[in-house]
Formats: sequence, C-alpha cells, structure tokens
Amino acid sequence: MGSLIASLVFVPLGMAQATDTLWQWSLLPLGLGIAILSTALPYSLEMMALTRLPTRTFGTLMSLEPALAALSGMIFLGETLKLSQTLALGAIIIASMGATLTMQRQSKVEQVDIN
Repeated sequence: MGSLIASLVFVPLGMAQATDTLWQWSLLPLGLGIAILSTALPYSLEMMALTRLPTRTFGTLMSLEPALAALSGMIFLGETLKLSQTLALGAIIIASMGATLTMQRQSKVEQVDIN
C-alpha cells in the first residue's frame, strides 16, 4: 500500500521533470524489473520466511534490515555514518546475534513404531 501511495505522489512529479529519454519503450522492462526486484520479491521471501521461522527469530532478522541498508550505503554509495549511527548499528547487530544464539531449539524428531 505504501508503494502505491508513493507512486501516486511521486510519479507525476517525475513525469513533469522527465526528459524525452525517459519515454523510450526500451526502458519499460528495466523499470518493471526494478519494481519487482525491489518490492514484490523481497516481500514474498519475507512472507515465506515468516511461515518457516519462529516469530521471535523473524522479528530479530527483520530488525537487521536498517543495519544492512546502512552498510550497503557505506559500501556501494560511499556514505559515511556518524559515531552515534555506527554505535546504533553495532547495537542492532549484537542484539540480533544475542537473540539468535540464545533461542531455544525444539526437536522435530518423532518416534516411529516399527512393529
């Protein structure tokens, strides 16, 4: 829903500033590919993970998304983080590791009667 609302707000602004280059049909598959890979695919994978992981683990892993986004910005875009942002990033990673490592595992082995 958020992507739809953002599209309704920002597509007209982008169209107003677009040059003739934007209106080439050869760019349509690229735009659709980016749209699918940046929204539909991650959402689908998250929903699949939600059905397979305990809620606590899923929530912890989801909390890593901002940290991974910050790291991606540093690596691929050359962005820099302030000290407070770096400390927050470290706290998120440590909390995620702690929650994952202290998670109780349940055995799914069932006894089978062979007689």
